[in-house]
Amino acid sequence: MGAAELRDRFGRVATDLRISLTDLCSLRCTYCMPAEGLPWLAKAQRLTDDEFVRLATLFVRLGIRSVRLTGGEPLVHPTLPELVARLTALEPRPEISLTTNGITLDRQAPRLAAAGLDRINVSVDTLDRARFAELTRRDRLPDVLAGVAAAAAAGLTPVKINAVLVRGSNLPEAPALLSWALQHGYRLRFIEHMPLDADHTWSRDEMVTADEITSVLLDAGYRLAAHERRNSAPAEEFDVVDGPDRASWADPVGRLGIIASVTRPFCRECDRLRLTADGQLRTCLFARTETDLRGPLRAGATDDELATIIIDAVAQKQAGHGIDRIDFVQPDRTMSAIGG
Repeated sequence: MGAAELRDRFGRVATDLRISLTDLCSLRCTYCMPAEGLPWLAKAQRLTDDEFVRLATLFVRLGIRSVRLTGGEPLVHPTLPELVARLTALEPRPEISLTTNGITLDRQAPRLAAAGLDRINVSVDTLDRARFAELTRRDRLPDVLAGVAAAAAAGLTPVKINAVLVRGSNLPEAPALLSWALQHGYRLRFIEHMPLDADHTWSRDEMVTADEITSVLLDAGYRLAAHERRNSAPAEEFDVVDGPDRASWADPVGRLGIIASVTRPFCRECDRLRLTADGQLRTCLFARTETDLRGPLRAGATDDELATIIIDAVAQKQAGHGIDRIDFVQPDRTMSAIGG
């Protein structure tokens, strides 16, 4: 297989691959899945570590430079450190990062760092224990906060914090979350709630927008300045140059990201692909079609044959997610089943 690149018909080149290791999750966040969970994939349906590595090898040869491991919850994957070590050994070596809810991160962070993990994102929607239990249906906030601290101590920096604000719940906590992140040197990223919930009850009118988030922060006394052009990065980044608690910050100037996938879509610069735990290639988070890689892989397809399937699928990537179109239909899979 010769050198190639994953270019779509709109000229975008994919360099970032999100690999969902499992659809299983240790939380039941109200904006993601029902209290009883979802119908999980059978073990035989999920890719093995050897299959993940073989496909990742192909993607890297095709120009992928960054691999993010997601779920579900990737920390429940039993051989996660070993898999990270195998992925960091690929040539050319991609950046390897992880998105997690942090439940067992305090125990796993040192091993992940030793395996070569480069960066980590941890979901923290609230610092209030009762509200955390309400939002996630699990009383595990102390474990999550311990995990964040352990990641920083293990050198998995910069530690990025992902927060989804929910109207009528944690929206007033935006300044407190920013203050906590600034004091510890974490990089907070607020994310607009996207239509990927299991119950399909998402409403744009009920979503907390990027403009609302910045307004709440400005009203709390924080001063933000645009950091730099984000190019294909999903977050619009700001320098936090002043605030009511500036004396306690870990750094003179903080950093804040806002991912406004709904109100400020970045589809024209998107460089991401997603591989689900059951081996389906998704070229857009909101795609309603997938390309099966598991079937050909298990049927004995060669590397060149698999590469052709991948290249052809990427070439047909849709122009954008189309959330604002009247004919938009939410994907059947939830975020936990797709991989963030």
